[in-house]
Amino acid sequence: MVDIGKKKVGDVEVTTGCVLPSDGSTQKNKTGGWRALRPVTDHEKCTACGICWVYCPDASRMKSDDGKYDYVEDYCKGCGICADVCPVKCIEMVVEEK
Repeated sequence: MVDIGKKKVGDVEVTTGCVLPSDGSTQKNKTGGWRALRPVTDHEKCTACGICWVYCPDASRMKSDDGKYDYVEDYCKGCGICADVCPVKCIEMVVEEK
């Protein structure tokens, strides 16, 4: 870990967190098999705002060829955060069929 140190936020000095010098192991661990629900995106309603991508804790939302966002099966755990934060409600969580 690399300590970032202190920074000024307004008039307050805060201690920042740390930065991990590696990319971690998330790309090596495919966690999509844990899913009970999966997100289905209605690309007709999607405005490509990217909010689902920003909030996805697994970085499993990716921009597709049409500029809209969809999930990556190997990494999406089905938490539903993308559906909750979508401003146009174009993401529906449906039961995963194995």
